Amino acid sequence: MYKILVIGPSWIGDTVLAQPLLRRLRERHADLQLDVLAPSWTLPLVQRMPEVSRVMASPFGHGELKLATRWRLARRLARGRYDQSIVLPNSFKSALIPRLAGIRLRTGYVGEFRYPLLNDWRRLDEQALPLMVERYAALADSPGTRLTRPLPPLRLTVREAERAALRSRLGLTRAAPIAALCPGAEYGPAKRWPPAYFADLARRLDHEGWQTWLIGSAKDHAIGEEIASSSTGACINLCGRTSLDEAVDLLSCARLVVSNDSGLMHVAAALDLPLIALYGSSSPSFTPPLSARASVLKLDLPCSPCYQRQCPLQHFNCMIQLTPDRVYNTVSALRASTAAATNP
Repeated sequence: MYKILVIGPSWIGDTVLAQPLLRRLRERHADLQLDVLAPSWTLPLVQRMPEVSRVMASPFGHGELKLATRWRLARRLARGRYDQSIVLPNSFKSALIPRLAGIRLRTGYVGEFRYPLLNDWRRLDEQALPLMVERYAALADSPGTRLTRPLPPLRLTVREAERAALRSRLGLTRAAPIAALCPGAEYGPAKRWPPAYFADLARRLDHEGWQTWLIGSAKDHAIGEEIASSSTGACINLCGRTSLDEAVDLLSCARLVVSNDSGLMHVAAALDLPLIALYGSSSPSFTPPLSARASVLKLDLPCSPCYQRQCPLQHFNCMIQLTPDRVYNTVSALRASTAAATNP
């Protein structure tokens, strides 16, 4: 048996984009134990990936070094006798544990003085691998191998019994079609469509007989309250009322998702849902939603993408000028195409 330890990313969206790498590893090794070490907040996603043998929680927060803790964790991992580790984050500290654990083959991209820690290091060709998902997937191959496209699709496991129990606990039904709106974005305000625009869209969907759920983390609760209040009862604020694991189950109930460029956007893509992805300060040229059922909306303004957390010009035109009319028209077109595909 060949044993691989993958050091997972620290962001929800990046974790979803790592799944094609895991699938490629399964395809390459007939008898494989594939374990993933990941931050606790991303574990619910990794646990829904059927390619993974075992998931282990990393005890480190964003940016934490904690050398003594890393040493103790590395000693425990050494008992697993892994043949290879694949390090997805580009930081020095993420490559430290496999080195301390004495894993024989340590694979990852060059960066942040990692030469002493990796012995199967790769130089990134950004032109050949423009997408993050491609950069991850390329690490499954031997050095110098041309990446085979297309990549395996994203797929997260969902169980109906768990979805039904969650809906019952939250007092939710599927009596009317569900639209899920994801108004958050962990990176910063420059990636968030205005709350008033989400409320406008919710009112339009409510008028057409949809029920609208606002889905996000506890950090999005206040934004959700603002949207729910402005929508005059057209939507239910579920932000902060669920864990990430439960948020995945709620999203899977939807027949339409409208989301900022966020981790939940990538989750919706992995659930193969009709999706409209809204881009402001970021760009789909690096981390697009990987689904044939996704539509990307963005304005190609001279100042965007700026990749800033706050609008550096203070006008926020990349989102302000992305009007509810434009998004609603895209919703209507997406629903029409979905209906045509379902009823040819």
